Amino acid sequence: MWVILMKIERFERLIDNGNFSESKDWRIIKQHITQSIQKIEWPIGSGSFILFNQYGKARGQGNGVKPIKNACMNHLSSLGWNLETKLDIATLKRPGPIDATYKVGEKLFCVEWETGNISSSHRALNKMALGIIKNILIGGVLILPTREMYKYLTDRVGNFPEIEPYFDLWRNLKINEGFLGVIAIEHDGVSDHVPRIPKGTDGRSLA
Repeated sequence: MWVILMKIERFERLIDNGNFSESKDWRIIKQHITQSIQKIEWPIGSGSFILFNQYGKARGQGNGVKPIKNACMNHLSSLGWNLETKLDIATLKRPGPIDATYKVGEKLFCVEWETGNISSSHRALNKMALGIIKNILIGGVLILPTREMYKYLTDRVGNFPEIEPYFDLWRNLKINEGFLGVIAIEHDGVSDHVPRIPKGTDGRSLA
């Protein structure tokens, strides 16, 4: 049993076609993703996930996002996921690597954690949807903050409310077998008495 440190506010299913979401593979994958999100804590050793109480509008303010992502990816890696997987999904130009992938038969399931802007969120979902259409991926999930959490992070990071108006676009794709979802995460609270989460990839990883 683990202590819940970061909250999953919403889990939106955009595509859920075929029998994959009824399989043992999906139950394992969902458990891995849930655990890897809920194990993240700040400050390290606190048993909670508290953000430094400062909006991220100005340069140098707010909390970093990459260390939070890296903590989740490290947990997934410990459960047997591969990180920074390069896949030949696009026709003309190979997109950047996928954050984490898990083998499901001859296909892969992938997880992307948003650290860029809303355009990056669109690219991530499009990349996963294209991978499903091309039978390279069986599914994928994009993780990004709620509006409330977004306020305390690096300015202009993609967030759930910004991408939500476009959900019908992916829901209407013609796919026989595959899963595409979006997870909205949120902190436990804010405080002036915790350190700021550093920006970039340096500094201590979040446990």
